[in-house]
Amino acid sequence: MFILIVSAIVWLGAVNVRAVIGNELLNFGTLDFKDHLDAELEREVFRLISLTSVIVIGGYLATFASAVILVRSTTLRFRENGWLMMSAILFFMFSPVEFYTLFLDWKMISLDFFASPTLTDFRVLFIHRLAALAGVPMIALLSYYTIVGLAIWRPLIKQPSV
Repeated sequence: MFILIVSAIVWLGAVNVRAVIGNELLNFGTLDFKDHLDAELEREVFRLISLTSVIVIGGYLATFASAVILVRSTTLRFRENGWLMMSAILFFMFSPVEFYTLFLDWKMISLDFFASPTLTDFRVLFIHRLAALAGVPMIALLSYYTIVGLAIWRPLIKQPSV
């Protein structure tokens, strides 16, 4: 449980940091790049996005592995702990989406560290990553924050009948 909590904090924190960094490239509310950006600044922002993507990938894989282990080994019964069942459903329902976006993140990392890309290559991949799956990754992120609330307040605990 400790590894799950720490890795989820690292993963969700890195996702938020990456979003703030990536927001520096775009006009507010659009997928259009800002016109006045210097090429060196834009390249540095893409490098920072790649670095935070390394943390996102590691954090998510650790979270996924620890969640699988926790679900398989917990003594809590899903029937009596509705919050745990809802959390597991929300988390694992969006795992295919996360693995696809992790693949796109890996492409950004490999483009940054193992190739000689142009800014156009980064821009195309960045926009593809943001528009991936028509907004489903954003819905997934909202469900992860719902899981945090479920874990804190733990609703739907079935009380034993007397």
